[in-house]
Amino acid sequence: MPRIAVDVLLKREILDPQGRAVEDALPGLGHEGVREVRVGKHLELVVDAEGEDLAARVDAMCTGFLTNPVIESYRWRVIEEDERADG
Repeated sequence: MPRIAVDVLLKREILDPQGRAVEDALPGLGHEGVREVRVGKHLELVVDAEGEDLAARVDAMCTGFLTNPVIESYRWRVIEEDERADG
């Protein structure tokens, strides 16, 4: 069963106050030259499906529950065990 990573961000035209706060804080912490910070969410899930069924199921979950398609965009991909965010 494939492990799926889903990354969700606010759409480019939507103001990201969290991203702006991080961007404003970084220079004070010694991290100069960083701009256009966007803050989002990362989800990982194992889906019992393959091929076109997998794509359809993941897209349905993303558009129907995991994201707000009016203000958020998402990308998903199949990941390997060593790509897990939880190490």
